[in-house]
Order: sequence, then structure tokens, then C-alpha cells
Amino acid sequence: MLRMKEKITVSFNNKEHRVDPGQTIMQAADKLGFHIPRLCYHPKLSIEGACRVCIVEVEGSKNYVASCATPIAEGMKIHTDTLELRRARRDIVELILDNHPQDCHTCERDGSCELQRLSAKMGIRGRHFEGEMKSYEEDLSSEAVVRNPNKCILCGRCVRMCSQIQKVSNLGLAGRGFKTVVMPAFDMPMKDSVCTACGQCINICPTAAFLEKAYIDEIYQALNDPDVVKVVNVAPSVRASIGESFGYDPGTNTEGKMFAAMRKLGFDYVFDSQFTADLTIMEEASELVDRIQNGGVLPMITSCSSGWMKCVEQFYPELLPNISTCKSPMSMMGALIKSYFAEQNNYDPKKIINVGVMPCTAKKYEAARPELKVNGVNATDYVLTTREFAWMVKSSAIDFRNLDSELPDNPLGSSSGAGAIFGATGGVMEAAIRTAYYIVTGKELDYLDVQSARGLNGVKESLIDFDGLELRVAVAHGLGNAAKLLDHVKQNPERYHFVEIMGCPGGCVGGGGQPYPLTNSIPLDEECLAKRASVLYDIDRDKPDRRSHDNPDIKKLYNEYLGEPLGKKSHKLLHTHYEQKFPKGIFEK
Repeated sequence: MLRMKEKITVSFNNKEHRVDPGQTIMQAADKLGFHIPRLCYHPKLSIEGACRVCIVEVEGSKNYVASCATPIAEGMKIHTDTLELRRARRDIVELILDNHPQDCHTCERDGSCELQRLSAKMGIRGRHFEGEMKSYEEDLSSEAVVRNPNKCILCGRCVRMCSQIQKVSNLGLAGRGFKTVVMPAFDMPMKDSVCTACGQCINICPTAAFLEKAYIDEIYQALNDPDVVKVVNVAPSVRASIGESFGYDPGTNTEGKMFAAMRKLGFDYVFDSQFTADLTIMEEASELVDRIQNGGVLPMITSCSSGWMKCVEQFYPELLPNISTCKSPMSMMGALIKSYFAEQNNYDPKKIINVGVMPCTAKKYEAARPELKVNGVNATDYVLTTREFAWMVKSSAIDFRNLDSELPDNPLGSSSGAGAIFGATGGVMEAAIRTAYYIVTGKELDYLDVQSARGLNGVKESLIDFDGLELRVAVAHGLGNAAKLLDHVKQNPERYHFVEIMGCPGGCVGGGGQPYPLTNSIPLDEECLAKRASVLYDIDRDKPDRRSHDNPDIKKLYNEYLGEPLGKKSHKLLHTHYEQKFPKGIFEK
């Protein structure tokens, strides 16, 4: 029988406490209710100890110590809030501020900036140190992510997120001393770097050193143009998170108010990408069955995640034959809007402005892909992140909380429960299994909740009995977990039939364009991600139809327009191709 380690005795602020060994001073303090200020620390990342904001006094130590990096020990006498400490911390933060732009009121992170909040808590009311300030050009080259080194405080969180969680390693610290800066290799533009546009650097940044590329002015101009048809479509996970921007607790479903706000903004038609999530399943499940039955390349790997698609083109080009040819729900929706919808309503596709509201910065990159054009026009004209959409609602003086709930427009607005769960990791897999089972057996799956695909474990594996056929599947979320899973795939190509990969932690609920965390919460908090996912599972559970192939409007679309899954017309509109982004060997891992 294993014995639990005995607690040790330490003193915090002249009072003894019994705490667990094997943790840092900061971790012990958090559990005891002493919140030590911090900037560079994040529980999911390695310890950097760069900002020194979290210093504490340990009796017997010559200098203050960084509480994030110092292990707790028996008999320690720790002080977290003496007058001298408060002055020292305030000096540290003042030095950071005095090399930081003084544009808080016009900064995109005003009100959600961790440095701003910390300064207010410390009572900093002025700038006391003068001298040379850093000055760099903003990097506006990417369609998705803007890099502004002037707002960087060198906490290193973006570097560690990119290398440790996402395993992309696009960012690094270059230079020395005052000239230290975060940049891609060789200071190349973000557009030309190996950035996957996932936006996790934006999520993790405490300031505004990284932001999504904004097209809000262009969208406002379109909304005020009487000569164009204004169409908006929204991803499943946005309804699970948008409320946080208006004071709702994480895990609150505000989809009815969201649809109403879109009409208030001036959109003529409001569609729901959950409809095209169902359509994606019809095509993707059919493609999977076709590959299994006719000797196609296996395992088939999902293609819904824009950041993941850029990642595989750059780092795993040998696996491109494994990638499903299905477009993402956003791009399928754009294709239908610029073809089916335009034809049904006698609209010129060139006069339709289609805006996607997405949880993902990489969707901005996806919208610009030339291979996704439909009859020479962009399928998706602009993409708003969840954060940007919330800002537009506030900027337009729309009282979100007091809006009456509304429904999206049909026929591109109805969906099954399977379409909703796309926004959580494992959701695409679960939805596809429900329909693929029907295609193979002609029967409905006895259980609809595929629990083995759910949850926040990095990599999940499962065996599904397809009436005698053993379907081997796997799910990964976050590009770092994807790398682990793909190593298995390359070592043993026959290990799986079907693999789902989402580029962001938690899937779309943790997308790079989701709301910044509430005060005192941390970016990408797993409890918050789980609550957002629960909204989507609740929607699924409450839908009268929970399988994509049972959606009556999907059936109607095939009967009247597309013909059949994988047919000539559906292949032209709903499928695409991917290719290696860099010459072989240049960016070998």
C-alpha cells in the first residue's frame, strides 16, 4: 500500500499552515487563498520566471525569490504582502509600463489586458521612469494574426504556447537586453513563417502583442451598402461562448440572442453553420465508408480545422492523401450561399457579402484560400472572431442581454444535434460515427452519445462495432497532441480507420478567437472549456433529430440540388484539395 506524502509545515504571513510537499510557493499560496501577482506564469506552460512580478520574501534568503519557480520546503517562513514587497513589485511593473505604449484607451485589449488590471491592483497612478522606448513596425502581413512587438512585455507565454502546447515553434526570443524581441525565425513576416494561424498566441498573450487581423471596417461598409445582400453564418461553438462577452457565466447558451443581434446589425439573412456541419457529415461519413470498402487511403483524417490544415500542409505533407477532401462547414456554407442560395433567390453571387462568425482566427486564413473560390468569387468574404462580433454588437449600441431570442433563417439554418457538437473536441468523430454506421448497416446506432470521443484528454482512442466491422478511431485536440497521434499513424498506418484532429485546445470551444477570460481567470482554463462544450452537448440532447442524415432540410438539399453524397455536383461544391506549402526539406521537423 502506497503511503501519501505527509504534509509539511510552512508559515505564510506569520501564520503556520500544513501544506502538501512537491509544489511551488505560488501553488501553495493559491490553495491557501493568498493570490500572488503574476504575469509570465501559466499553469499549462513551463516555468519561465521572467517577469519577477511574483516575488515573495523567504526568511533566510538573501534576495526575494520568484514564487512560481521556488519549491515549498519544511519550515519556510514566507511573506507575500509586506510594504517592501509591495514597493518592489510596483517598481517592477512600473518599469514594464514605462517601456510600453501609452494608448490604453485606444488599445484593443482595453479592459481585458492583464497588465492593465495588474497596474490598477497595485495602485500605479503615474509613470516615473523616462528613457528610450522600443519601436518596431507592426507585422500586418498575415491574413489572420497581427504581431505588434511594441506591446510585448517579454513574458514568453506566446513562445511557450507555440512550442510546448502547439509544437509549431514559430516564435522565439531574439536579441539581447533592451533589444530582445519575440519574432518568427529570421524575423520573417508572419505570412511567410510556419505560423498555422491558430491564434493561441493571441489567447495566451497578457497584452495586445498579438491580435487577430480585423476586417470590421469593411464589414460595416458592406452592412451600409444597399446594393449588396448581407449574409452571415455562425459556427456551433460561438453560441457557447459569446455570452461571456456580455457578463454571462461560461456555459450559458445564448444562441437565440446571438441570432437576434445579427439581424440588429443589419444582416439580411442569418444562417447557421450547424446546417453545413450536418452536410459535412453526410459527405465525410460517405467518404470514410467509400475508403474502407474500396481500398482508399486510411486512416482518413478530418479537414474541418483551418489551423490543422495549414499545419499538415507544412509539417506532414506525406499525410495529405489521408486528409478528407471535404471542405469545412464554413466553406461549405459559403459555397452553398454563392450557388444554391443565389440561384434560389435570383441573386448575383458577386452582389452577396458572406460573413462568417467563427471561434477561430485561422478561418480568416481559410477564407482567403484561392482553392475555395466558387465560380470565381470568394465563398466567404470576411470572418469575424467571437471577440470581434461581440465588439460590433456593443459598438452598435445593441442591448444583447435584453434581446428576445430568434431563430436562424431556413433552409440553411436548421440542424441536427450532430451539427452542434462539431464545436467540441471529438464532436466531428461522434457525429460521423452516427451517420457512417447507418450508411454501412442500414440501421441506427443503438447509442448516440459516444462517450469515448468526449472529454479533454489530449489523445483518445476507441473501437466501434459496425455490425461486425471493428472501426478503430482516434481523436486529438491541440496541434501538440496531434503531433503525438500522427507519430502513431506514421509508425503504424493500419492502427486506425478514422482520425479527428482539431487545431485548438478543447476544439473550437478553445479557438484563437474566443472571448478573453474574465477577471482573475486564466486563458484556456479547462473548466471554462468543459462548460462551453456542455452547451453543445445539451443542444444535441434536446434536438428532435440527433443524426445528420435525419435532418429534413439536408435531405431536401440533396433531392433538389446536390443529388447524392460524393456525387458530381456535391464534389464540385463541397470538396477541395490541399498541397505542400513549402519545398520538401526546408522545414523538416
